[in-house]
Amino acid sequence: MRPSKSPMNWKRALVFAVLGAVFSMANSYGEELVIGFTGPISGVAAEYGQDCVNGIEMAIQEINSSGGINVGGSKYTFKLVKLDDQIDPTQAVNNCRRLRDQYKAPVVFNPVFSTLAAMAKINEEKGNEFLIMAYTSTPKMVEMGNKLTVVIPPPFTAYVKTFSEFAWEEGWRKAAMVVTLGAYGDEWRAAFRDYWQKRGGQITEDKPANYYTETDFSAQLTAALATKPDFLLIGGPSATTALVIEQARNLGFKGGFVLIDQAKMDYIENILKSSKLLANTIGVAAVRDVPTPSAPGWEKKYKEVYKKMATWEAMLNYTATHALAKAIEAAGTVTDAVAIRAAFPKAFPLLGDKYPTEYHGITPGGRIHCAASIQKVDLQGKYGPVHMAAWWFPDKKQFDEFKARRPPEENWMFLKHEKEE
Repeated sequence: MRPSKSPMNWKRALVFAVLGAVFSMANSYGEELVIGFTGPISGVAAEYGQDCVNGIEMAIQEINSSGGINVGGSKYTFKLVKLDDQIDPTQAVNNCRRLRDQYKAPVVFNPVFSTLAAMAKINEEKGNEFLIMAYTSTPKMVEMGNKLTVVIPPPFTAYVKTFSEFAWEEGWRKAAMVVTLGAYGDEWRAAFRDYWQKRGGQITEDKPANYYTETDFSAQLTAALATKPDFLLIGGPSATTALVIEQARNLGFKGGFVLIDQAKMDYIENILKSSKLLANTIGVAAVRDVPTPSAPGWEKKYKEVYKKMATWEAMLNYTATHALAKAIEAAGTVTDAVAIRAAFPKAFPLLGDKYPTEYHGITPGGRIHCAASIQKVDLQGKYGPVHMAAWWFPDKKQFDEFKARRPPEENWMFLKHEKEE
């Protein structure tokens, strides 16, 4: 006679069956891959940092909801771990080490050059490599020669050139500068001065100001306006730049503005509650006017999810996250940062039928081929057409071949290729 089965045996079998079902379900969703972010999510630049985070998170949610990525036959979903560094380089480095050691993140996003420069000193350490996704327009990010970096936005030199040419076409010849202090602002002022003066223009005054701590710019503006400039080159964080514009108009300035690429016209308009104060302004194009088929739908979705206006920081980081996902799949690894970086050319092109901004490739130095988008607000406060500047083609012939494949209504401009870019 066989012994009866112990009650514990069927209970154990039931436990194993349940666990098997759980593991099977988990396997269908895939393993979890952590993507890191270190940046300002508190303090004076918190909103800027959060906009970047929102774009990354939005892309991750879409990627995960569509089943994640397939790497070497295994499924992976993404998880974003974000750490605050308040633009402190030492804290940024500590955050990167934590993201790499504790979370095994092969990739870390960051949107501030001063902290990126510190991160670039450690991300190539043998055995501790990680890829930096850098949201900064400064040419110095590429000039550093870090081989494990992908730089997301177009170089600000593309804006220096195009903004200058637009200003020249307006008949403006005299410029006064009231630009933010710091390494980024200093670079912008120096690059603009050099290009503008070579173009034949005049710099009548240079009065930098701290856009992060000051709220009264009357001293700098009074000195600049006393030189009777045709336009003011201004900019720093958009919220502070709005104050500068308002104060300049209150001082009686009726000339033009050229905004450095950190300051966004649509964001400023949202603060000022009117485009009239922005009359006669040249700057980065408004997100709502981005001329890709998918941009309007993306903007609408972003506003619904985050209950705020869409920004370039969110949009560019969103598309960059999709590029990262494609590069990881192409690399066939979720751990080897060197292989992931090497696979990035295979992630492109990302075109406007699916993505709000287009990425056409990547330079050997790591900057994504993303057009600089320029727009002008006229004397009545009306936004003009968006012009897109392609800066990555080595010659006009290749640019012309590219342009011939584009819709005829698009306004493309060719910029002479520079070695850094």
